[in-house]
Amino acid sequence: MSEARLPETGEIEIETPAEAAALVEEIAAADAERMLIVLDIDGTVLLEDESPSPGIVEAVADARRAGHEVMLATGRSWEATRGIQELLQIAPDYAVCSNGAVIMARVGAADPASLVYERKHVETFDAAEVLTLLREHLPDAHYLVELSDGRREYTDYMDDWNLDRASKVAFEDLARQPVTRVVVVSPEHNEGDFVELVDRVGLNQVSYAVGWTAWLDIAPKGVDKGTALALVREWLEVAPANVLVMGDGRNDVGMFEWAKQHGGRAVAMGQGPQEVQDAAGEVTASVLDGGVAEVLRRL
Repeated sequence: MSEARLPETGEIEIETPAEAAALVEEIAAADAERMLIVLDIDGTVLLEDESPSPGIVEAVADARRAGHEVMLATGRSWEATRGIQELLQIAPDYAVCSNGAVIMARVGAADPASLVYERKHVETFDAAEVLTLLREHLPDAHYLVELSDGRREYTDYMDDWNLDRASKVAFEDLARQPVTRVVVVSPEHNEGDFVELVDRVGLNQVSYAVGWTAWLDIAPKGVDKGTALALVREWLEVAPANVLVMGDGRNDVGMFEWAKQHGGRAVAMGQGPQEVQDAAGEVTASVLDGGVAEVLRRL
């Protein structure tokens, strides 16, 4: 249960049964209005230079003061996600990482001085076949895998990637144990090249997404941000219609479809591909123009 549902004073004095009944009704009404607001990171919360989208920190703070739960759902690993939580000044109960393959849960109170998160739910797959297939078509690409405990292994240095808890290994070692995700970075290829490659080779045993700066991110089959958020929503006991998800990329389509299917809202960023905007059905301004803040201010 989110700390947003607890009284800020920590104590409430109740003198009569009528006051108790009124408090119950008030809490029930607050729960009915409480929203689960889920934000992608790259291209939604952050600009390409890693700076925050205009107005987003203040808008998130306002949403939290109104009692809403604000959390992140990203293709990033947890190590690259926790710093964005700090930037937004949030300590949510959960964070969805690795495109839904990992759900992190906060342990204990939301004390910024001693925040602890642990892996609550992890999905893995055997990546040997997909790695072999991809290397046949992208022999010069850089490859990275994320293991179930959060450690990562990579074949070549990746510019702009957080490689904390990462070790360089031979390509053949990447598939020696199950992984939560495979990342492929090939600087000479663009987004269109990756989309065409996926269609051509038929990655039908796994789920995939193309990052906004053109990398290929592969998750276990049937796993995406939406499958993870379905679990989170149940754990938080938020009404399905009170879900708002926002993102800009192909890896956000799963959570868009999940939210809309259950009566929630899905909002695409203005700079997102047309197919992503179509999947959301609702479009805000671009990340450069503060699209997230624009939506949150209207809540």
